[in-house]
Amino acid sequence: TNQWFLPAVRGDIPPGCAAHGFVCDGTRILVFGGMVEYGRYSNDLYELQASRWLWKKVKPQAPSNGSPPCPRLGHSFSLYGNKCYLFGGLANESEDSNNNVPRYLNDFYELELQHGSGVVGWSIPVTKGILPSPRESHTAIVYCRKDVGSPKMYIFGGMCGCRLNDLWELDIETMTWSRPETKGTVPLPRSLHTANVIGNKMYVFGGWVPQSAGGEISAPDGEWKCTGSFSYLNLDTTEWIGLISDCQADKSNLLPGPRAGHCAVAIGTRLYIWSGRDGYRKAWNNQVCCKDLWYLDTERPLAPSQVQLIRATTNSFQLKWDEVPTVEGYLLQLHADSPVPLVAGTPGTGVPETSVLSSQGGCSLHQSPQSVPSIPYAEMKVDHPSQTNNLIPNNVQVALSSSSKVEGKEKVAAPENKVTQETMKNHTDATGFKESNAPSLLPVCTSSSAQTSANVAELHDLDKQSVNPDASVSSTVSSTQTMVTQQAVKTESSSTNGAVVKDETSLTTFNSKSEAAETAYVTPSTRLSTGQRNDSHSSRAPQRLPAPVKTRDRRWYDVGIFKNNSAVVSQFYLLPEETLNINSKMEGADVPDYRLLKKQDLFPGTVYRFRVAAINGCGVGPFSKISEFKTCIPGFPGAPSTVKITKSVDCIHLSWEPPASPSGNILEYSAYLAIRSTQLQENPSQLVFMRIYCGLKTSCIVTAAQLSNAHVDYTSRPAIVFRISAKNERGYGPATQVRWLQDMKTSGSK
Repeated sequence: TNQWFLPAVRGDIPPGCAAHGFVCDGTRILVFGGMVEYGRYSNDLYELQASRWLWKKVKPQAPSNGSPPCPRLGHSFSLYGNKCYLFGGLANESEDSNNNVPRYLNDFYELELQHGSGVVGWSIPVTKGILPSPRESHTAIVYCRKDVGSPKMYIFGGMCGCRLNDLWELDIETMTWSRPETKGTVPLPRSLHTANVIGNKMYVFGGWVPQSAGGEISAPDGEWKCTGSFSYLNLDTTEWIGLISDCQADKSNLLPGPRAGHCAVAIGTRLYIWSGRDGYRKAWNNQVCCKDLWYLDTERPLAPSQVQLIRATTNSFQLKWDEVPTVEGYLLQLHADSPVPLVAGTPGTGVPETSVLSSQGGCSLHQSPQSVPSIPYAEMKVDHPSQTNNLIPNNVQVALSSSSKVEGKEKVAAPENKVTQETMKNHTDATGFKESNAPSLLPVCTSSSAQTSANVAELHDLDKQSVNPDASVSSTVSSTQTMVTQQAVKTESSSTNGAVVKDETSLTTFNSKSEAAETAYVTPSTRLSTGQRNDSHSSRAPQRLPAPVKTRDRRWYDVGIFKNNSAVVSQFYLLPEETLNINSKMEGADVPDYRLLKKQDLFPGTVYRFRVAAINGCGVGPFSKISEFKTCIPGFPGAPSTVKITKSVDCIHLSWEPPASPSGNILEYSAYLAIRSTQLQENPSQLVFMRIYCGLKTSCIVTAAQLSNAHVDYTSRPAIVFRISAKNERGYGPATQVRWLQDMKTSGSK
């Protein structure tokens, strides 16, 4: 939300302090030392459990070979594994806090942490090599190469009466200090700067530096100033690369201003910079504290997860995908099996309701392509805490998706309960599902994020929970995936541990397919065999398949760019033919101006393939794996709704409401349970379902014997998966999928 908030903390709240040490370990924060008031320093250690906003003062054991750390400020405090490493800082030699006698430190301590909460104690490691010289207001980071498992701690710069720009390395495994030789231009001597690791690079920003251009001043009374210079050290090659020089002009305010004493944090591949102060050493009264928040995208984002379907109608899909951290939008594309009309070279007149997202107040680095200078360093952007994060890179247009709309369609508010309902297409004749000699298996929808989307929730192991899909969604919603592999399996009660099942039970499996191996087929109608009767469930010989269409001949069409990780899709954009030919050759081609393009509606009973890519300031990242969904055919019943699970001592009770749009008389319902199987062991992404109920009632009992054979799905949170579908005169409609969340400690007995 980009909104600051002040949490209501409790417990042993520490006094305010400056220049302290600070590490984050999961959801807990450790704070050590700092200046409580002028001349009075601290060596207290506090722990904050951020999940409960609970402060606790902890008292580590003293080291066996020396004294605990003395009170100090300006030290470094770094976390690696279950240990924190404390180095240096500034102490006050005088017992009188009003008579400050500074003493620079270069002592080194190790603090062992307990898992989750608490600490063990301090120790003083025995090190080899030459210790770094005493200093304060330096930086220390820990880095471990992927191909070499020895973690290293790097200390850079600091203050010891004059600023420093030396680099030190500590091999944490051997506890050996050394000074690595570096290449490139070393940054100016500095203190109160920041250093953060992203990938194999240590990014150094800001701090106090010499005022003279040569940077040769080393006397204690020299002139110093704040800097906005920005460099990184390649930790694999130990080469310095300058990104923003100290003298670089920034008349358009496109870069963070000079500052020192700021804070910086890396989240994923994005670096955030907050606050700090500016001013000269001899003008303390005129210093200005900064209140701006900046971030830097250091590389293109990773590929999102596969697109998942929440529900479908005859002419729309409601989709979601897992969030990618620190991105500004998502490019969603589709490919249709059915022919798509080509558009002549002259664009049409259809104008979608889209807008270019930019920061208010002119703080965006990318207000327009013309206004952004060509710069040889990574692009940076500014955030204002009072505004929402609505920045988008150059030439990228975003469909504004507020709290109520996505691409002009209403979003459905996520219910505040714990059931996951997903609508799955059943395998019947009239809906035209596909079957092939080499099955292309499709992904199973799961909900893995509590922050995602409309009509997606999950059912915990509680006495009674329910889901009420939003009535504003069309009642003809249906299918997420096509059930493409089916086999009639003779099932004995002994094979299901006494489960009460039909003599012949349909086992249906699902999988996902990669884009590289995918081949498109025009798919015939097939029927699902259950052995019940000669109706729409009876088996039919598969029809002959036409020749496959090669992936490279496909054309991908933009659905749009979305701010959030969900979308309601009822149309896509038609590109001129010459643009399509260019895009087929260039994966990273520029995003077109959607306002000039015509839109094409989705068709009923049509298979569409989807892929999504994340966008940040560096551009569009790689696309996800492909998902395939099919729009519904009119006349079939909708999915059952308001699924409830009530737990008893030896069974559970499943109940549901009839479809909002039965499209005729409901003849029967079927409920299915995902079960364990050898096929599932060979391919964990395939779910195998067994029918556990068929009848007219809108409820059924699932016995403990049946549950003992259930498969626990771990694609997101551990859950047992049920599906429920309704049948009318034309056949079975889509199934509602429910994920019953399991407690890890007790899931084995359920």
